[in-house]
Amino acid sequence: MNKPPVSISLSSYGADLVRQRGQGSFTDLLAAAGASRIEWREELLTTEQPAELAAGAQAQGLQSIFSSPLELWLAGQPRPNPALALALQRAEAFGSTWLKVSLGHFTDSHDLSALADMLAASPVQLLVENDQTLQGGRIEPLRRFFAVAEQQGLPIGMTFDIGNWQWQDQSAVVAARQLGRHVAYVHCKAVARRADGKLLAVPPTMADLHLWEQLLKQMPAGVMRAAEYPLQGGDLLQLTTEHVATLSSLGQSRREPAHV
Repeated sequence: MNKPPVSISLSSYGADLVRQRGQGSFTDLLAAAGASRIEWREELLTTEQPAELAAGAQAQGLQSIFSSPLELWLAGQPRPNPALALALQRAEAFGSTWLKVSLGHFTDSHDLSALADMLAASPVQLLVENDQTLQGGRIEPLRRFFAVAEQQGLPIGMTFDIGNWQWQDQSAVVAARQLGRHVAYVHCKAVARRADGKLLAVPPTMADLHLWEQLLKQMPAGVMRAAEYPLQGGDLLQLTTEHVATLSSLGQSRREPAHV
């Protein structure tokens, strides 16, 4: 059985280290650890050149995802965020097959025809993630968006961030049942609450891994998944190798049909 592709979101190594070293310095590490994909983080870019990052990833046999903090829909605007066209171009320049953005302020009055035109002009596939905001991090607006996108045949997949549902106090299990068939990318993230009440991403416990197994049963077999939690320690290669192996093994047991 082919193992599912595993990506590493470079934010996992900590913003300071990534900015200090540059994102291109992690391609050798990820390839050696057994990852097949790398997630560039737009908000962590410094002086890196797109062509150099693209060549470095390609040389290591890594496909890439370009993560942008862009919201697809801005409040009060019926057309998609005009910055999307540039984001698609940037993703392509970085050699990325996918562009990950968040939903933003989607309503039923939005016309997806302009979005369809923008996507048709780009070879990059759009992935829309549930983020940590009220507008883009709740099940219902995402369910409505993907229903309309599917009805109109738009090639848009979902990035399902397991941990982000907690920022809106929503159930990842319910979300997976309702949205699982749209998922093309899974951000694996465990979440803990600090003493001051703030939520933060943490590495998974065995209980988290068991939950992730159940969630993946609602999604396409072999779906691409990524670590987006702290990978920080003295031996990054060993740590990354262990987590890549863990994530690649998830969801390979008996599967259950998704509930629509």
